[in-house]
Amino acid sequence: MKNIVRRDGVVNNLPNNFHPVLKRVLANRGVKEASELDYSLKNLLLYSTLSGIDKAVNLLYTAMVKQDRILIVADFDADGATSCTLAINALKKMGAKKVGFVVPNRKEHGYGLRPEIVELIDKLPLMTTTEAGTGSDLLVTVDNGISSHTGVEAAKQRGMKVIITDHHEPGYKLPAADAIVNPKQPGDNFPSKNLCGVGVIFYVMLALRVHLRDNNWFKDIPEPNLAEYLDLVALGTVADVVSLDYNNRILVEQGLRRIQANNCCSGIRALIQEAQRDQANLVASDLAFYLGPRLNAAGRMDDMSYGIACLLCEDDLIAKQHTKLLQIFNQERRVEEAKMNQEAIDMLDIDKVDSFGLCLLDENWHQGVTGILASRIKDRLHRPVIIFTHGTNTTIRGSGRSVSGVNIRDVIDTIATKNPNMVIHFGGHAMAAGLTIQRDQFVTFQQAFDQEISKFLSSNELHGVIFSDGELTTNDFNLNLAEKLRKLTPWGHDFPEPIFDGEFELVDHKILKERHLKMQVRPIGGGQIIDAIAFNTGNIELNTTQVRLAYRLDINIFRGKKRLQLMVEYVES
Repeated sequence: MKNIVRRDGVVNNLPNNFHPVLKRVLANRGVKEASELDYSLKNLLLYSTLSGIDKAVNLLYTAMVKQDRILIVADFDADGATSCTLAINALKKMGAKKVGFVVPNRKEHGYGLRPEIVELIDKLPLMTTTEAGTGSDLLVTVDNGISSHTGVEAAKQRGMKVIITDHHEPGYKLPAADAIVNPKQPGDNFPSKNLCGVGVIFYVMLALRVHLRDNNWFKDIPEPNLAEYLDLVALGTVADVVSLDYNNRILVEQGLRRIQANNCCSGIRALIQEAQRDQANLVASDLAFYLGPRLNAAGRMDDMSYGIACLLCEDDLIAKQHTKLLQIFNQERRVEEAKMNQEAIDMLDIDKVDSFGLCLLDENWHQGVTGILASRIKDRLHRPVIIFTHGTNTTIRGSGRSVSGVNIRDVIDTIATKNPNMVIHFGGHAMAAGLTIQRDQFVTFQQAFDQEISKFLSSNELHGVIFSDGELTTNDFNLNLAEKLRKLTPWGHDFPEPIFDGEFELVDHKILKERHLKMQVRPIGGGQIIDAIAFNTGNIELNTTQVRLAYRLDINIFRGKKRLQLMVEYVES
């Protein structure tokens, strides 16, 4: 049985015309003033405090003046794809003549700027440019690179210069790159440490534009409006599940406004149509649960070059063709995920898992789906999980997901420090990390991981905690409040969508597709009958006339008609 804990927010000074529920929800998230809901671009943090950004800009400017080849080294997830697309489009709009990209294949190359990628760069023409390696390349990593020591060394040996733009946690030693822009690197004074990869490269492009302007660069070409790329920033930020602090909420809100007004790239427009979402009323959760997974599927199941090609596309018809392929990848991912999830459950006695940190290994599992599986098991068992699969003849690769209060990247770092020959390499951040370990060290790592996690979690937390914004009154169950909550702000990680709890009369219920619980409920004390649905509950039996629900207020639109419904997170009878 899960614990429902009601949030206890601070008192805020929001205007009296704010609905009392909105005031309570915002107080529970630490919002004290109405100014914290002003998502104007003028409130964005300035780029000047990002350490290394001046060096990066000077390198980019020099490469543009000399017409050297600028090559973007991307990551194979949605953040990496949006980062790569933004960098290419912005550099070209600012007059760079030779811009290309390379993205590692998850299975063949692994993560980040590896020596194999540098060798590939030296031999082959890159996407969007036919120029082969010249020895004077400038490599720009996006959403990766902070742990790419050997890759940077290989690039420097070939006469290349390297700019690292990343947001993952650095190790105790930084790569020997020519410039590093990462708000998490030691000594960086940028107030927000929560930018994702696309946020970092967006700031670099802002700084580059100012430098070009100061050098009279735009006398012959128009100065670009970089706000045009906020649709990409919004998608990458939400899809990467970074903390939605104030600065990130500005970026996401501004991107959503552009998308809603149809001022977005063809690829995003096509993804929305493929997912059958309402573009004019798109919200952050649509980016998280509908667009992000389709884009990510390319990197998980095949090659993220397909996803980047979709985002780079400037023709709506061709973009639709790209999204059809991404949808095929996404369907394949779902099938593989369902199979792996069942196999993982078969390994476990779900009701008797007593480890604080869980590691599972199956060398037949698909590398591109291990992260999703880790997330699914984590959500079910409420503890950090690492899923391992085949790496090489002597190694296995793992993808981990964590829970609030446990920095999984730091946990792996601690294990690696205590066991120097166990962990070959790793990287990531608080909530997600990847690693490669020696195959014969799996059991030892498994034990060490459980032991380290036990220092951060109590036994009670392993049952799961739902943080609620309290009860709603009978009069609060209406479409108007649901609309206000939906449009109030971008919701996401560390600024979660409101969840309420309360007692309800169970009027009727049935199981849909042997997985989902469909209910009709009425608030205790009277009021209207409301539709409610709880997904993936299995064949749950409710032999009762009253239930306690933790739920979100939602709007169901069917044949143009709007109806209030409850999206149920937890049912207790």
